[in-house]
Amino acid sequence: MQRQFWRLIATGITSAEAALSVGVSVPVGTGWFRHAGGMPPISLAEPTGRYLSFEEREEIAIQRAQDKGVREIARAIGRDPGTVSRELRRNAATRGGKQEYRAGVAQWKAQQAAKRPKTAKLVDNPRLREYVQDRLAGNVRRPDGTIVPGPTPPPWKGLNKPHRADRRWSLAWSPEQIAHRLKIDFPDDESMRISHEAIYQSLFIQGRGALKRELVACLRTGRALRQPRARSQNKAQGHVTDDVVLRQRPAEADDRAVPGHWEGDLIIGTGRSAIGTIVERSSRATILVHLPRMQGWGQNPPVKNGPSLGGYGATAMNAALTASMTTLPEQLRKTLTWDRGKELSGHALFTVQTGTKV
Repeated sequence: MQRQFWRLIATGITSAEAALSVGVSVPVGTGWFRHAGGMPPISLAEPTGRYLSFEEREEIAIQRAQDKGVREIARAIGRDPGTVSRELRRNAATRGGKQEYRAGVAQWKAQQAAKRPKTAKLVDNPRLREYVQDRLAGNVRRPDGTIVPGPTPPPWKGLNKPHRADRRWSLAWSPEQIAHRLKIDFPDDESMRISHEAIYQSLFIQGRGALKRELVACLRTGRALRQPRARSQNKAQGHVTDDVVLRQRPAEADDRAVPGHWEGDLIIGTGRSAIGTIVERSSRATILVHLPRMQGWGQNPPVKNGPSLGGYGATAMNAALTASMTTLPEQLRKTLTWDRGKELSGHALFTVQTGTKV
């Protein structure tokens, strides 16, 4: 069941959808995903016939409950009697004080015995662990060596990606930078080597015990769990339709020969302040789009799926862009090229109001 769950996760669907598809509750599926750090903890390949399957263990449990002997059970499932005998001896449930064979308990015991635990390299090598941890944390220090804490971030709960304004001051290195730098700092010490993937796994997977879990907040993504690649590619972009993709832009805009074609972007700064920029492709003339805070910013608590009061939601962006573009002559506002950000999800209304094709 878990194997099928992780196969579905690899297709890009959410933990909740994968859990319901394999027949477990949403909290159970979410727990599987979070406990494993977003990475499959088991092989996704089907087990070979060398080992007893769960169906065979169920058949053993049923026939054992009917007081059938080892050889009779072995003939029924097509296994050697020694295999059945060892299974009943090793994997029987003993919680009640006596041995009683149950398929679920036997399967769990077999899986635990099949694990080949290997101590993480960062656990065995304190010197390497300290090197990696210091560079991941990236503490800003004064000339005398004391740490400058900077702003106090909210308590890290291991769930949400923190906002950049909430992060403390840091000069953090990425795991890949650390892995490459080790070869330069310790050219003759082979014990001071680790891959960036091993660093990520030590951060994401609970139970590794090598790195402090809260150091994931120092990663540039701020992501507490690994995100499956297929899921990141399947993000909904409902406002980007076939008629507004980049290949539909006219050729005269591509060669910058004719004025009137613009490119825009949104810049978000400290405190979630924002400003829009639009640049004319031919002359490189630039207009800054003022995006003031909306009424209630900093006073009312944010509402999930409610209006963006920061000044750069779809409604505010449309109003500000329209005000900026309509000051130009009509022949100088032919097209506007934007990225796939949700701030321009109201591009159809903007086109109607200004006559500028997005």
